[in-house]
Amino acid sequence: MEQKIELKKRRYLMNAWYVAALSTEVGPEALFHRRILDTSVLIYRKQDGTPVALHDRCPHRFAPLHLGRRIGDEVSCLYHALRFDCEGRCTHNPHGNGQIPRAARVHGYPLEERHGFLWIWMGEEAADPERLPNFDVLDNGHPNAVAYTYMHMKAHYELIIDNVMDLSHIDHVHGEIITTRGKLSPLVPQMREGLDTLSARWEWQQTPAMLIFANFLPEPAAEARHFFDITWTPPANIQLSVGATQNGHALDLEGCVGQYDLHTCTPETANTTHYYFATRRNHVVEDANYNAMKIQAMHAAFETEDGPIIEAVHDEMGTTDFFSLDPVLMSNDAAPVKVRRMLKRLIEQEGKPA
Repeated sequence: MEQKIELKKRRYLMNAWYVAALSTEVGPEALFHRRILDTSVLIYRKQDGTPVALHDRCPHRFAPLHLGRRIGDEVSCLYHALRFDCEGRCTHNPHGNGQIPRAARVHGYPLEERHGFLWIWMGEEAADPERLPNFDVLDNGHPNAVAYTYMHMKAHYELIIDNVMDLSHIDHVHGEIITTRGKLSPLVPQMREGLDTLSARWEWQQTPAMLIFANFLPEPAAEARHFFDITWTPPANIQLSVGATQNGHALDLEGCVGQYDLHTCTPETANTTHYYFATRRNHVVEDANYNAMKIQAMHAAFETEDGPIIEAVHDEMGTTDFFSLDPVLMSNDAAPVKVRRMLKRLIEQEGKPA
């Protein structure tokens, strides 16, 4: 067991919060399951709505617990009907004299429900809610102005982080809807480095504005000023703000027509990733139909444009060790390379003996 834990510590940052599911994915009765950091996890809600996460494996014959059934707040294993409470304690053994073996226990994982997501702590240290970054902009505003989506990707999670931290690709990978008409690629972002965070910012002008904003500006066909501001927080969260304006207002979400996005990745395995996305806009905030169209378009862009190239890169690399392939690095790599090195440092620090 110890050897397995140490292997994961070298591969992932363990003492950190990862998204386990969208809040909407886990209903009031369902036994939801997902593989996270190479570990099968069962997630369900107690009768009062509180989410619970357990190792999705009965300690008897290792049957997945999500195949079983709910009995109140407890879960009964399908195979031999051992029953476990939401703390992972075995409460019922229908065999023999009913004695419950001391080892009949399932490991539990702390969960926090915030910002429309269920966040899980997989590490051995005590879970620290203060280490969960604040994305409360997603919580504030009209419910029809925020939307969420999920994608499963056949690629290492750091390749997805690279993709969002280096926005120079959008003129080459994406269609007309978010093109910068060649303005972004020549720019080197301004970077702000924290102790364990990295931010990158671009500012530019283009004619007309990005089409996701143009029709909400005073002159849709005229020039507009734009900004991107993105911040990575460990292990794999990227908050991206983008907006456009045609007046002298500040280049931020108070002065621009824009949106606040969160991209966050959770490794399933070294070769597959759970990719979650949320967006809150500051325009057309009450239109539910526009909201549905918006998230459908964003999902399609990731699935049909970013996704195929990221997965192709993963297949071609044949390794998760990016730097071992001696990549050619250019100015647009500044932010993703810094993030890779910061994450590597955090993982190495965590793996050192106390």
